[in-house]
Amino acid sequence: MIFFSRTPFRAAVLLASFVPAGFAAQAAETVYPLTLENCGRQVTLQAAPSRTVAIGQSSTEILYLLGLADKVAGTARWVGPVLKGYEEVNAGVHRLADNDPSFESVLALKPDMIAVQFQGQVGPEGAVATPEQFEELGIAVYTSPSDCVGKENANAGDGVRHQVFTMDLVHREIRDLALIYNVQDKGEEVVADLKQREEAARATIASAEGKLSAVFWFSSAADADPYVAGKNGASAYIMSALGIENIITTEEEWPTVGWETIAKAAPTLIVAGAMERRRHPQDSLESKLDFLKSDPVASLMPAVTNGHVFAMDAQSMNPTIRTIEGIEVLADSIAKAGLAK
Repeated sequence: MIFFSRTPFRAAVLLASFVPAGFAAQAAETVYPLTLENCGRQVTLQAAPSRTVAIGQSSTEILYLLGLADKVAGTARWVGPVLKGYEEVNAGVHRLADNDPSFESVLALKPDMIAVQFQGQVGPEGAVATPEQFEELGIAVYTSPSDCVGKENANAGDGVRHQVFTMDLVHREIRDLALIYNVQDKGEEVVADLKQREEAARATIASAEGKLSAVFWFSSAADADPYVAGKNGASAYIMSALGIENIITTEEEWPTVGWETIAKAAPTLIVAGAMERRRHPQDSLESKLDFLKSDPVASLMPAVTNGHVFAMDAQSMNPTIRTIEGIEVLADSIAKAGLAK
């Protein structure tokens, strides 16, 4: 069975304000120039951005939640549908590319800031550009802390996360962007809502603490082992928040692990990613389900034979604004399956 279920910055009046990442004074007006520390770099903005290109679905959706859609000149790199309730808003924003946009196409929109979800797109070895390439043109670059704090992206693949991801990194991004655009009160409102939702989801299956184990399956390349969630990423946080053991123990963000190894660990449940992206043969949920039914090893796993395969929007499985939805969906699925007793 599958379930879907304004104290002002007075010192900064005299000088360009310097604010550690994640800090947002309630009821305070942003003073420009504003400088923030972000992913090992200092980002300075002379004024609130008016034309932002957001490279990454989560970065875009955070701007929408902050009421800043009119400031988004373009967006790129999407995995699935936009947040519910923002379909019309999103339809009015120019989509540069579903995956990586070209450097030239970004510049063509004349942005004054780039909001980036992954350093793989805009970073030291970015597929689109490096931050310095944009900054040389007077364009500020802000990167999601979720992709750099405690994480090493210099290697191939999705990187290695040496520190455990928590929703605090998402909260930091929301507060940083709220400060950048001078909408601090809205930022605090969004963060408060996320915290309340997480607390409620945890309470839903509190009785299952320590009784369940899981593997999160994102996708699989052709004739290759599945990409599954490592021990320190957002999917691992979802499991930890709900008291579920992650059978994968590597620090890699999305390591490949053989089905024989997964079967030997015998997870109580499998969480399969659902996405619109089609880069790998098993991006689609349907292909994952077909595999689990037909593969001679996977089909015999108790999670499969007991019908404990749960679908989850793949965007929720990454460190994004949607991670909260992952916690909610999984808690609801577990409760409906009777596994929280």
